[in-house]
Amino acid sequence: MLSLRRKLRIETERMTLRPPVHQDFRPWVALRSASREFLTPWEPAWSGDHLSRKAFSNRVYWANRSVNSGTAMPLFLIRREDDMLLGAITLDNIRRGPALAGTLGYWTGAAFARQGYMREAIETVVHYAFTQLELSRIEAACLPENTASRGLLERTGFKYEGVAQSYLQIDGRWRTHVLYACLRGDRRGKSTAV
Repeated sequence: MLSLRRKLRIETERMTLRPPVHQDFRPWVALRSASREFLTPWEPAWSGDHLSRKAFSNRVYWANRSVNSGTAMPLFLIRREDDMLLGAITLDNIRRGPALAGTLGYWTGAAFARQGYMREAIETVVHYAFTQLELSRIEAACLPENTASRGLLERTGFKYEGVAQSYLQIDGRWRTHVLYACLRGDRRGKSTAV
């Protein structure tokens, strides 16, 4: 079992995936603000202080604690050509013991959607989870009507597994989600990302 404790930084073809730092506050607020209408139908309701410096600082501290404890891998997607923040991906709820599993969540700014960035990030994070963290199963869930997210999961090797009633509160309401999983031992679940 490998630890996340060393400095976590993962390179993809076009991006650097790394935990958030305090200096990301302004780009994060700008991206989330500009993408609010695009994101809120798919996310838990934003708190009143969602875009505050204090809330972002808490996010950075949580990310550091989670990486250090090996329970989560929260990563920002930074485009290398211009250091632009594109979105985020988190491998959360990392479980050891007999489970060897984690849960994947992600978002991208509206201006960067459907350009292959999140596909690149998912393939790389899944590959990292299987080869470096030695996980066996990565789970993901999305709203049934989120056809873009469902298609993305399917294109990156995730298989539909079923439905979870009232799974998460999204945009202020309990919502049913469709469940997907990618398995290390499953031929369709293997990632070819390097």
